[in-house]
Amino acid sequence: MRQTLTLRMGQQLTMTPALQQAIRLVGLSSLELSTEIRTAIESNPMLEYDDETGTGDLLDGTEDSEAVSDDDWDDTDYEDASFDDSALDGASFEDVAAASDDDPRAPGTDEAGSDALAETEGTELDQAGERPAAEEAIEASDWSADETRFERDAPAAPDSRTQGPRGEGDTPIEERSAPAETLHDYLAWQLNLTRLSEADQRIGVAIIDALNDDGMLTEPLQDIAGSAGCNATLADAERVLKEVQRFDPPGVAARDLAECLALQLQQLPVETPWRSEALDIVQEHFDVLAAQDLRGLARRTRLEGNDLAAAIALVRSLNPRPGAALGDSEADYVEPDVVVRKARNTWIVELNDQAVPRVRLNEHYASLVRRSDTSRDNQFLKSNLQEARFFLKSIENRNDTLLRVAANIVECQAEFLERGEEAMRPLVLADVAEAVGLHESTVSRATARKYMRTPRGVFELKYFFSSHVGTADGGEISSTAIRALIRKLTERENPCQPLSDSRIAAILGERDIKVARRTVAKYRESLAIPSSNERKRMAWADAGPRG
Repeated sequence: MRQTLTLRMGQQLTMTPALQQAIRLVGLSSLELSTEIRTAIESNPMLEYDDETGTGDLLDGTEDSEAVSDDDWDDTDYEDASFDDSALDGASFEDVAAASDDDPRAPGTDEAGSDALAETEGTELDQAGERPAAEEAIEASDWSADETRFERDAPAAPDSRTQGPRGEGDTPIEERSAPAETLHDYLAWQLNLTRLSEADQRIGVAIIDALNDDGMLTEPLQDIAGSAGCNATLADAERVLKEVQRFDPPGVAARDLAECLALQLQQLPVETPWRSEALDIVQEHFDVLAAQDLRGLARRTRLEGNDLAAAIALVRSLNPRPGAALGDSEADYVEPDVVVRKARNTWIVELNDQAVPRVRLNEHYASLVRRSDTSRDNQFLKSNLQEARFFLKSIENRNDTLLRVAANIVECQAEFLERGEEAMRPLVLADVAEAVGLHESTVSRATARKYMRTPRGVFELKYFFSSHVGTADGGEISSTAIRALIRKLTERENPCQPLSDSRIAAILGERDIKVARRTVAKYRESLAIPSSNERKRMAWADAGPRG
C-alpha cells in the first residue's frame, strides 16, 4: 500500500463554545436554568442577580472610559449562537451534546441548569395558592405532667388547622407551608403515646418500619419479631400489631386489602348503617367481591337489591391506601414559562419573568478590566467577562426562541383556547419549525419540559402537538380532539347500555371522522376508560342486582 498526501476541500459544522452553550440552554427547564444561573454567578464574579425591576438590557456594559468596550470583543461567537443560523440545520441534538461534552472550551458545561425568562410588560402572576394547613395548637391543660413532653414533638393530624393572632413579623399563612410529615413519623409519635413496655415499643418500631407508603405491612410477622431483638416471639409481634392497627389513619398496618377494609369498618361506630353486613362481606366473601360476582355475593350473604348495594357502597367508601395521605413524597408544582392572556380579542403571549431569577453583568467588576493591562489578574477578569457575555447572550437567545415558538403554537391552537380540546388542530414539530425559521430539533428542545399558562389551565408545550386523522372531506383532525370526543361520548352514554368501540367508531364516522375500531380502542385505553363490558358491569354494581 502506497501512502501519499492529498489535499481535499470540504465543509463541516464547527460548534463554538457559545453555540454549544446556547443550544444546551434551550433544552433546560425553569428549575434547571435557575440552578445553572446560580452556578454561573457563584463561579463568575462578572455576573450578579438583577434584583431591581425595570433595569436595562442584560448585556448593558460599563461607561468607564478605560474599561473594555463591546467593540473590543469578537462578535463571531455571538453570530454563531444565533438560532437563525443555517448552520444549525444540519446539526442533531446528539451531535451538539457530544461536542459540548468533549469541548473543554465550552463555558458553563455543568449539566445542572435551568431557564431564565426575559422581562415581560404589565404581567403579574397570581402567587396565591392553597398551602397545607399548619398543625392545631395543643392546650397544655389537656395533658398531664408526664405527657407534656409530647407537646413539642407531636405531629398534627392531616386535617388540623392553625388559629390565633399573627405577630407583626410573622409570615402570612398563605406564604408558608407546613413541614412535610411522613407516615412513619406520625405512627412513631402515636407509638410513643402508648404505655407499652420497652420491648413492645421496639417491636412496634419494627412493625412501623416494615410498612410501605400505602400503610400496608410488607414483611412476615415472624421476620419482624426476629429483627426487633429482645427475644420477641410471634405472639408478641401479633399482640403489638393489633395495637398499631388501632392507630390513625384507620386501616394502617394491615397485611392485605381485606384486613385493611375490615380494620376501617371495625373502627366505625356500631350504629353505622350496613356496618355488620359490609364487615361480613370483606371478612368472609372478599374473593367473591373482588371477582365482582354480585349474584354469587347476593346468594352467599342472602342480601338482595338495595341491601346488597348499600353494603357494597359502604365498602367502596373505605380507603384502600390509608397511608397515601401521609406519603413521603411531596407534590410537584409547575412554574409556567409562558403566560397567555386575551386582551381586546387578541391572544397575547408573554414570557414569565418570575419563573427564574434575572441575571446581569456586575458593572463594578466589569469596570476593572483594562485593555492594555496584561497582568494575570486582568486576564482573569477579561476571561470571565467574555464568558459572562456568552452566558447572557445564550439566555437572551433562549428566551427569544421560546417566545417565538410559543407564539406560533398559540396562533395555531387559538381555537383550542376558545373552545377546548375538541377544537385542537393537528400540529407537528416540523410545522412550527418551518413557521419560525428554526430547525426541528431546536423546536423540540424549546418545547421540552416547558409549560404554558392559559385561561384553560397550565399545559406542557408538547401537549399542543398531536398526530392527525383524515376526515371524509379530505381534511384533518387532531388525535387529541378525537380523544376528547371519545371521552364526551362515554360520559354521556347510558351506563346500562355503554357504547362499544365499534359503535363509537360509527358515531365518529357520522361526523366525517374516519377512524378504525382498533384506533378507538387505543385512544380509549390511553384515557383510562374501561371497555364497554367493564363499564356495564360497574354500572350494574352501582345500581345493585334486581331481586
